[in-house]
Amino acid sequence: MRQYSGYGTAEETNQRFKYLLDQGQTGLSVAFDLPTQIAYDSDHPLAEGEVGRVGVAMYIVTAEEQGVDPKNLTGTIQNDILKEYIARGTYVYPPEESLRLITDIFEYCSEEMPAFNTISISGYHIREAGATALQELAFTIADAVEYVKAALKIGLDIDDFAPRLSFFFASQMNIMEEAAKFRAARKLWAEIMEEYFDAKKEKSKLLRFHTQTAGTALTAEQPLNNIIRVTIQSLAAVLGGTQSLHTNSYDEALSLPSEEAVEIALRTQQIIAEESGIADVIDPLGGSYYLEELTASFVESTKEYLEKIDKLGGMVEAIKVGYVQKEIQDSAYQKQKEIDEDKKIVVGINKYRWGHHNEEMDLLKVDPNLEKAQKKKLKKLKKERDQLLVEKKLLKIKNAAKDGNNLMPPIIEAVRAKATLNEISDQMREVFGEYQNRNI
Repeated sequence: MRQYSGYGTAEETNQRFKYLLDQGQTGLSVAFDLPTQIAYDSDHPLAEGEVGRVGVAMYIVTAEEQGVDPKNLTGTIQNDILKEYIARGTYVYPPEESLRLITDIFEYCSEEMPAFNTISISGYHIREAGATALQELAFTIADAVEYVKAALKIGLDIDDFAPRLSFFFASQMNIMEEAAKFRAARKLWAEIMEEYFDAKKEKSKLLRFHTQTAGTALTAEQPLNNIIRVTIQSLAAVLGGTQSLHTNSYDEALSLPSEEAVEIALRTQQIIAEESGIADVIDPLGGSYYLEELTASFVESTKEYLEKIDKLGGMVEAIKVGYVQKEIQDSAYQKQKEIDEDKKIVVGINKYRWGHHNEEMDLLKVDPNLEKAQKKKLKKLKKERDQLLVEKKLLKIKNAAKDGNNLMPPIIEAVRAKATLNEISDQMREVFGEYQNRNI
């Protein structure tokens, strides 16, 4: 039970995490605000109005300051850049340079943080951008193949880094389709790792994945209906064998989730786990003719997509020519068209629109003074640190970027010296440049 959370200040997010843990949550997932995701500090002009709204080196240094050996650190970093080019848009550098940063993390963590999951290869954002279940699966696997190839290219051993790979999928409304998608993902990944990459360890062949219910399925109209939608999506994820789950809050189409909505989302998981009985056996849907047929169909159709992408030269090249983006955009358009024409029913949107659904709701609001307070903290940090030491450490990052050396050690050194995210990223911006995606 791993609820994704993060808003306002670090202190407010910490309070929300502690509340969720007190309510029975068993894992944490941190949301960063948009400026952080595109490597801007809170005092950057482009960050204005976005600070605290949604919110590996800093993690490592924070652990050091608390006396924790990095070799004992556990957790997962998302670290999946390819999905940004095709779905979400929070990228900075060109694809090749971004892949280098990812494999630098693979290499560093294999040696220094062996218990840490180095990537969460994410189909979730692809699905939320409008992809079908099949496209979500196919493009996620294609991204994963690209990452493995990049790691092998720099000399890493498949069985050194593959056991720490993890995945992240969406769960939408069609229970059987979603369950079949998850089953097909495991089957495909095991086959690819064994037959294509010659992995030997059993753990290298496992597809471990987290699931989040679909935000795009939530409606601002009749928002309490979203509780039922989230429950259905959660059942699909559990029946498909997810290792961990985030359940969305019913008010997320309107605002950041309120404490009440977050509690209901967590209780949804707890009721499924404790009262439904579907967690009593490993694979409750196993043996269903319909499910097995759907699973086989997903496997074969995904292979067809992978062949197309391979012919284009791999996922990076497919992204550069806009193939993947166009596939997703076409699917998103088709789905919306079906809703607009009442061919696809969404309760409260194009059918059953009456009822008591216009009541005032207690929505979470972010303090508008937060941004000023954060800028003040940043100004204080910069004033009190050793600026000459910071500049020296930042130069090391730029040199490593130019020379092709692993960037993790100099980035960690810079963090120890209190360099900021923006400053660190700017060193690589100067060497790598910024990427402009093509219009489709």
